[in-house]
Amino acid sequence: MPWIQLTLSASEQHAPLVGDMLQAEGALAVTYRDAQDNPIFEPPLDQILYWHETLVTGLFEADTDISPVVRALRESDLVPADFSYKTDQLEDKDWEREWMDNFHPIQFGKRLWVCPSWRDIPEPEAVNIMLDPGMAFGTGTHSTTALCLGWLDEQDLTGKTVVDFGCGSGILAIAALLLGAERAIGIDIDKQALIASRDNAIRNGVGDRLEVYLPADQPSLKADLVLANVLAGPLRELAPVISGYVGSGGELVMSGILERQIDSVQQAYLSEFEFSQPRLKNEWVMLHATRKQ
Repeated sequence: MPWIQLTLSASEQHAPLVGDMLQAEGALAVTYRDAQDNPIFEPPLDQILYWHETLVTGLFEADTDISPVVRALRESDLVPADFSYKTDQLEDKDWEREWMDNFHPIQFGKRLWVCPSWRDIPEPEAVNIMLDPGMAFGTGTHSTTALCLGWLDEQDLTGKTVVDFGCGSGILAIAALLLGAERAIGIDIDKQALIASRDNAIRNGVGDRLEVYLPADQPSLKADLVLANVLAGPLRELAPVISGYVGSGGELVMSGILERQIDSVQQAYLSEFEFSQPRLKNEWVMLHATRKQ
């Protein structure tokens, strides 16, 4: 069915209240975005942040009379009485098909590909991870994951034990196994992530070599390589935990870090690790370190 969008500007303070009001007036969905297109990269845990000037968009069925919605907004104290707004008609589409058409196999380095299930595999002889894009957990499209996959493609992982800390979809652990690692352990606080990791590992033929655990259930172990693609805050706060997985002479790869956060993350690990040159992609950074002997 076709749709109509109503978009207006609201202050940081009033944006969530305007969104609630649009839903009360019949909006089927509400989205928020910055009027100046400035991203919020790493909000504090358990907080939802809005921008100084936030664009609030409500999605309504096409036959909705928008005038009562506008009148209710004008009568509220949330926006000026003379506020401006715009409406847009959205045509009816096969949204699932349009979404699928946007995803193609992606190559990382020389050997490694991530391929959606509905696309032909470009190089059958390459190392191909079959993984469908989704809204959560990671599929290689973000710079942080791409940096890690590109690094993994360059390594000789034969016979190694790998920990994927914050495993999400399991993409890094699966890549490591397909590239020659003997054993991988995925750790995540989200049970759904562990389920996704297991399912994806089975689908890629490495389910027998991937173990997944919640932090409270994880075994005591030392790995040859620890991958931690999370965010700078957890990397700093959990440095003793993450470091504890790395065996003597082992390697640590961390991503989810902004360029301005390099020093603060490295400081949390410098006593035990020696760092290589950071790798950058867009505004994101991957750090590689080796445990001191």
